Amino acid sequence: MLRKLGGETSVHSQRSSDLQHLSPAAALTRRHDRDRFQTALFAPAEHREALFALYAFNYEIARVREAVTQPMLGRIRLEWWRENIAAAFGSGAVRRHPVVEALTAAIRDRRLERAHFDRIIGAREADFDDEPPSNLAALEDYSEATSSCLIYLALEALEAGDPAAVEAGRHIGIAYALAGQLRAMPPLTASGRRVIPADIAARTGLDPHEVRRSSALRTAVAEIAGAAEDHLRAARERRGSVTRAGLPALLPAVVAGQSLKRLHRAGHDPFDPALTRPDPLQSWRLAAASLRRRF
Repeated sequence: MLRKLGGETSVHSQRSSDLQHLSPAAALTRRHDRDRFQTALFAPAEHREALFALYAFNYEIARVREAVTQPMLGRIRLEWWRENIAAAFGSGAVRRHPVVEALTAAIRDRRLERAHFDRIIGAREADFDDEPPSNLAALEDYSEATSSCLIYLALEALEAGDPAAVEAGRHIGIAYALAGQLRAMPPLTASGRRVIPADIAARTGLDPHEVRRSSALRTAVAEIAGAAEDHLRAARERRGSVTRAGLPALLPAVVAGQSLKRLHRAGHDPFDPALTRPDPLQSWRLAAASLRRRF
């Protein structure tokens, strides 16, 4: 349920039975994207469904590789989403699909920018390539396309897409994605995906095709985490210029920051079992950030 804290809406615990009161897009987001579901609850009620639609779409796109047995089938699925996005930007009927319908309503009601959707879907083509990124810049570009573009759309849905918020969102999206990929390294590695850029692997003496717990891995992870922290600092330098309206789209900075702190405490070992446990205080950290109008 939701409760009030200091005049700001705060996230409190929600039992599974509460899902019946959520829209399909909101329920999907709550089930599969805890971070963004919690951040969306700090948006005004009239904006939340648009955010849930965006985050449910992002989940559907992000899971394509894991949902298919062959890259070609995944690319067909991405093309299916391209077709649905094109239809949503038209004026006619769209497929009867809970996420497609919710996303169409958000696109048409909020006048979202199509280029961001195209970039997100295009970047997900790289998920079918098991080769590691060539360098940190390539990983950051992928992170911006898949994560920052989602923040750009969230800012538009909140009617808060001013230049300062967009620039902060660019840095936050990259930081959140980098931190998330480090946090998810064990399952990504198990599925054959490589996170450590080739140039960082070469400098640290790490074999990017055989990632295992080692001092070389910790050094490589620390370099990527340092880049994520730099992006968070760059975003926070713009806090004074960002309006209150855009804050819910930028709250992933709080999640990324805490994730990086936990990784640091683990000695930058992404396989430390402690990192698999959810942050039990995350909703309260978000509430405090919202109350203080910070990210």
